[in-house]
Amino acid sequence: MSLHPDRARELLAAFPRQRILVIGDLMLDRYIYGAVSRISPEAPVPIVSVTHEKSMPGGASNTAWNVQSLGGQAVVGGVLGKDAAGADLKALLSGGGVGLEGLLEGEGLRTTVKTRIIAERQQVVRVDWDDHFDVGDRPAKTFRDLMEREARRATGIIIEDYGKGVVCQPVVDAALKVAHEAGIPLGLDPKEGQELDVRGITLATPNRHEAFSLAEVRESRPQAHPLEDQPLLDVSARLLEKWNAEQILVTLGPQGILLRARTGGLHHVPTRAREVFDVSGAGDTVIATCVLALAAGATPVEAAELANHAAGVVVGKLGTATCTPEELLANVGIAESE
Repeated sequence: MSLHPDRARELLAAFPRQRILVIGDLMLDRYIYGAVSRISPEAPVPIVSVTHEKSMPGGASNTAWNVQSLGGQAVVGGVLGKDAAGADLKALLSGGGVGLEGLLEGEGLRTTVKTRIIAERQQVVRVDWDDHFDVGDRPAKTFRDLMEREARRATGIIIEDYGKGVVCQPVVDAALKVAHEAGIPLGLDPKEGQELDVRGITLATPNRHEAFSLAEVRESRPQAHPLEDQPLLDVSARLLEKWNAEQILVTLGPQGILLRARTGGLHHVPTRAREVFDVSGAGDTVIATCVLALAAGATPVEAAELANHAAGVVVGKLGTATCTPEELLANVGIAESE
């Protein structure tokens, strides 16, 4: 099983025609880079001498950023605070071409910010400013109607759940309704502990730990080969039925991806990472690539292979990262020649 570069090129050529609505918890990722030369005399902690800083879209906005980087047209559907962080995130997204038609700004809401301090390519600490989206009936209906409107303009939908409150049953129901009526793919990146009725989704992309948790099965030790990991196979089958999904992709870190499709059975797509620096955002890359590929006409196996190649690119970069079409094609070509 190997995706030929010509087929990958054909699918990527269709990406610019895809408009993907990404619904979920939007965040701003801030990075502070520096060097450590001594320990603080005030406490046993390193002193980081800052060299530079940068901000990147995080959470669901990173998934949209990945869609845009891969050549698709992304539109974010989410809620931001009317604060400096929210303004920074909007500027980043619009500057990168991401559509903001699905944004709702909440009064009294604080935009989620995750600040990572990195020294010598190692993360020293992460500082979070968190809030929870909790609105009354009127704002909730406004947001649901907004998502339904934007979904009708999309060729694919991604629900990216980080447990901050944006992904709720009325929003899921609206996305499912439009996806079924329009015959477009709907992907879910689930959050453990979040019980939502998502029956009828096209695909879900939990990691191994999330898959066991969502299936309400005690997690077992991974086996050397995923296709011989019976507890994992049972869990993937259970989630497929629970969600009435067309396919389940369980991301397995260094072991790649396990794909269970309703038609086509089981497939293991081994990892394509050459060197791992940072797994931050790799799950966002997987679902962005999968939904884009399915919207472009890929089979479930082709979508899983493309996603695995894209994830192999981003984990070789430090910090929340994305993959370009050129990088993806290069990675497919390297795998083909091996």
